[in-house]
Amino acid sequence: MKRILLQFFALACVFVVNAQSLNLNQPLPLDNTIKKGVLPNGMTYYLHSTDVTKDVASYYIIQNVGSVLENDDQQGLAHFLEHMAFNGTENFEGKGILNTLEKEGIVFGKDINAYTSFDETVYNIDNVPTTPELVETGLQILRDWSNYLLLTDEEIDAERGVIKEEWRTRQSGQMRILQQSIETMFGGSKYAKRIPIGNMDVIQNFEYKALRDFYHDWYRTDLQAIAIVGDIDVDDMEVKIKEKFSTIPAVENAPERFIVKIEDNDKLMYDIAMDKEVSTANISFGIRHDKSLENETVADLRIGLLNSMISSILGTRFREISQQPDAPFIAVGAGFGDMTRVHNAFNVRVAPKPEKQQEAFKLVMTEINRAVKFGFTNAEIKLVKAQFSSFYENQIAKRNDRPHGQIIQSIQKNYLENAHLTDIEKEFEIVKGLFSQITQADLLQRMQDIYTQKNRTLVVTGVEGKNNLTEEQANQIIKDAENDTTLQPYEEDEEAKSLMDGVNLVPGKIVEEKENSELGFTTFTLSNGIKVYYKFADKNKNDVKLEAISDGGKSLLKVDELPSAEIVSNVVQLSGLGEFSMTDLPKVLAGKTANTSFSIGETTEAIVGASSTKDVETMLQMVNLRFTKPRFDETSYKVLMQNIDNFLVRRSQDLNSKMSDSVTTTLYGHNHSTKRIFNKSFVADMSFEKSKAVYKSRFNNAADFTFFIVGDVKKEDVKPLLENYIASIPTTNVKENWVNNAVEWSAKNIDKDIYLPMEDPKGSVQMAIKKEMPFNLKDQLLMTALGKILQLRYNELLREDEGGTYGASSWGQVFKEPRSIAYLSVTFDCNPDLVEKLIGIVHAEIDKIKKGTVLQTDLDKVTTNLIKEREDSKNFNAYEMSLLKNLILEGYNMEAPENFKNIVKSITKNDIQDMVKRLLDNHKSFEIVFKPIE
Repeated sequence: MKRILLQFFALACVFVVNAQSLNLNQPLPLDNTIKKGVLPNGMTYYLHSTDVTKDVASYYIIQNVGSVLENDDQQGLAHFLEHMAFNGTENFEGKGILNTLEKEGIVFGKDINAYTSFDETVYNIDNVPTTPELVETGLQILRDWSNYLLLTDEEIDAERGVIKEEWRTRQSGQMRILQQSIETMFGGSKYAKRIPIGNMDVIQNFEYKALRDFYHDWYRTDLQAIAIVGDIDVDDMEVKIKEKFSTIPAVENAPERFIVKIEDNDKLMYDIAMDKEVSTANISFGIRHDKSLENETVADLRIGLLNSMISSILGTRFREISQQPDAPFIAVGAGFGDMTRVHNAFNVRVAPKPEKQQEAFKLVMTEINRAVKFGFTNAEIKLVKAQFSSFYENQIAKRNDRPHGQIIQSIQKNYLENAHLTDIEKEFEIVKGLFSQITQADLLQRMQDIYTQKNRTLVVTGVEGKNNLTEEQANQIIKDAENDTTLQPYEEDEEAKSLMDGVNLVPGKIVEEKENSELGFTTFTLSNGIKVYYKFADKNKNDVKLEAISDGGKSLLKVDELPSAEIVSNVVQLSGLGEFSMTDLPKVLAGKTANTSFSIGETTEAIVGASSTKDVETMLQMVNLRFTKPRFDETSYKVLMQNIDNFLVRRSQDLNSKMSDSVTTTLYGHNHSTKRIFNKSFVADMSFEKSKAVYKSRFNNAADFTFFIVGDVKKEDVKPLLENYIASIPTTNVKENWVNNAVEWSAKNIDKDIYLPMEDPKGSVQMAIKKEMPFNLKDQLLMTALGKILQLRYNELLREDEGGTYGASSWGQVFKEPRSIAYLSVTFDCNPDLVEKLIGIVHAEIDKIKKGTVLQTDLDKVTTNLIKEREDSKNFNAYEMSLLKNLILEGYNMEAPENFKNIVKSITKNDIQDMVKRLLDNHKSFEIVFKPIE
């Protein structure tokens, strides 16, 4: 198989069959909604029309080229070349691509991006308006990316620093673990020597010719596919592609695009890696398998289903074990999936509890071998078939709402790995036939086929000074598990009951129903005092969302309850819901698509839910139980606290955790009662009873919540469900409001350098400016615009001009609660030798704006982007939810021009200048800089 069917796979296949007519050798039929062609020069193209987001299209070029093709003196140049595609082409010199697109509201990083992997490099421009001019621009950029990069000396040299800073930003304890163990992970193959970021010595010193040689050897039409997905006329776009791309010359006598195959190994390949910044262990056991690139058949689909079913069942078994206090591991992930272009792998990843590496690995291998010897129960198989069938049904209902990126993924797999492009509706018909035939024996045989004796690897992330799993121990554990004659089959559970078992449901009534014709929503007042605001929206088919929001949040909790409030969501999640444990709940919900969760913020608490159209009832049942029958399990709490202990160990040496804690103590001191760091003292103040009390205090009165339901469910269908499950919730007349418990920083202006030990030295800068001021929509938009303008300036100055950082993040906002505060944040990692210079540039740009220097081009880019993003968002149900919530909770209609579009269009350079002046007038700030200890 060419796809991972986990996550519940995104396959696609077509035609109606029955169990008797299945021909496993039959090819999978094509999805005719995706047009594929090949030009005379060898370039492949894919076209698909969808109006999931109206009047925009996404443009991709898929290069069958990655780091594995590099020579030794080119390590990192595949990735370097990806950067250079944004630094000058035949028709867009310098930063011409970015400048052209940003003027149309298309944002670098979010809409314009690329990635380089071992075997491919993919470039994308998403959500480009389909005006004739921008269609031409999108096609021209793809054409230039194909064959017309300039690769000037000056731009190459300027990008060396950016690449080095990307390397610096990505370096971490886990990355260094990977660098130590990758030789074993990839069987000593070329993959092990070609991490895409490359070798920094090569990056800093390669000759221009090395990059240009790599470009001319590999960026060529027979290794390229372009894909355009969006609100397009396919036939018209095909004509344009043939005209524009057929003239690109094919490369003659080109080097062969070789594929790296990892050589077989008969014995287990073992490795152990450690790092001073990694203080918890991990164990990764893998069995490598060959992957075919031949055309797929029904037999391949069957194998993929078996692999996914096995992965799902094993995952469930390991989750059940992990929820026991005496389990030696925190979590285990087991599954079959992609590894390289021509390899799949069965991987088992174990997160052992401290000092339990051997015990954890022993239990895991015992369970794997239990599956190898005895397979899976009928109850497990029935459950997973129901789950997969529900997944297919939902995907079929939403097939016209697939985002561009999801469609591109299937196209990409087709081009690079010959994965079949099939129609999911017809595929489901085949799957139903396969499900009717798949037996326990089939799954057992597949499990045994997966668990081979050769091509095994074991990589241990060890901890210095601890009892780490050795090669000898690992081999003995595996041998013992495989020869354990005492193993018994997995015990089959009882049939699951109904979700509402044990609930004495007394339905209520809808006592009032009001229509708002202007915005198309209905207000239901229920007999228990709850108000529900409902709006039908089918911009996303088969999708229904619920939110219930109440004032209060953590602001109403006692100080001694705050530590327990941090974990209450974990306690409730691990406990289950109603009559059912976390283990049993998925069995009760098998075949249904519905979920709920909750949150407790600083000033509000909320319950959110989501479901398919047919499972709205299940979602509302779960909401009912969140209020009437939440579950609190002390055993689950004990498991959680063990996991937290491990979390404390893990973060004790983690550099980012040290930085986060240092920011907290710098801003609020070491002993603040409400602004505490997550350490042993904080954990010691948590308790099961307090977590339970926090939940009950925040969710004890549903009438204090405002309910919103938006989505693809008809009013006549939702009304009886509201009466049954929401109007039946017992309520009181008590109404709560949040209180202002805002805490001030320890000083008005904080400027501090903090020195930390670092394995890979870097500077890390965190800056913020805040000012109390009344909230209004214009200032909110002005602060947003200010953050985006500074983002543009810092990308140009800090990244491109100085080569001092991979990227700075700048954002502005006006917070409304608990105090109305304008807030500007700037953060970036950088070369530690350039910290002071870059900080000076950051301040200088803010000061320039204060003095009136605002580039009109930057302002135009930002305002165009704000309007474009708002218009794009209107294609989704989520916009309708925001519209409703803002009207009811905030008191304004976000659809009205005077509340958004007119404000954005009216923003001037003077407005931005004035905003900065007001922000800086008697402001508060911090500038915290982390530097390596020399």
